[in-house]
Amino acid sequence: MVSSGKDPREEVIQAWYMDDSNEDQRLPHHKEPKEFVSLDKLGELGVLSWRLDADNYETDPELKKIREERGYSYMDVCEVCPEKLPNYEEKIKSFFEEHLHTDEEIRYSVAGSGYFDVRDRDEAWIRVWVKKGGLIILPAGMYHRFTLDENNYIKALRFFVGEPVWTPYNRPHDHLPAREQYIKTFVEKEVANNAVDAAA
Repeated sequence: MVSSGKDPREEVIQAWYMDDSNEDQRLPHHKEPKEFVSLDKLGELGVLSWRLDADNYETDPELKKIREERGYSYMDVCEVCPEKLPNYEEKIKSFFEEHLHTDEEIRYSVAGSGYFDVRDRDEAWIRVWVKKGGLIILPAGMYHRFTLDENNYIKALRFFVGEPVWTPYNRPHDHLPAREQYIKTFVEKEVANNAVDAAA
């Protein structure tokens, strides 16, 4: 079988640097010209991603394997849209506040789509568009925010190790051990690698 070289994840997860516009948060907010970000670069920031079979998520062996390997014992379904989410306007505003969690945030879109915005090492916003079939994991301690796109609908599975704790810590919360660990693992490590490369 000949491989096209295209990463199958890119059909359900795309990322790009955002513009500075204050327009509707549900718009794509591309820079001009567009500046896309590879899934490998997201991986360097600690963001993991998969393309899975959303139509068969209840029986998908790949999802089962991910859950077993990462210890995700808890799962629930969250539908975000005006008709299904109580206090929709208030919730959407709170999701879009920049925040972090002390545990991983795992989201798997089984219908619809939405944007997860994350910071790069220079504090620039990267918009990650997750569509049906896309699963992403944001590491503990990473500042991020979420919004729906213009379709106004996502049905996502949420996973957790043990009993779920969804507490958001709005920025600034740099003193939290999870934040300090994130900086050490994903920010300082890369700065050190770049210094070594420059000296070579």
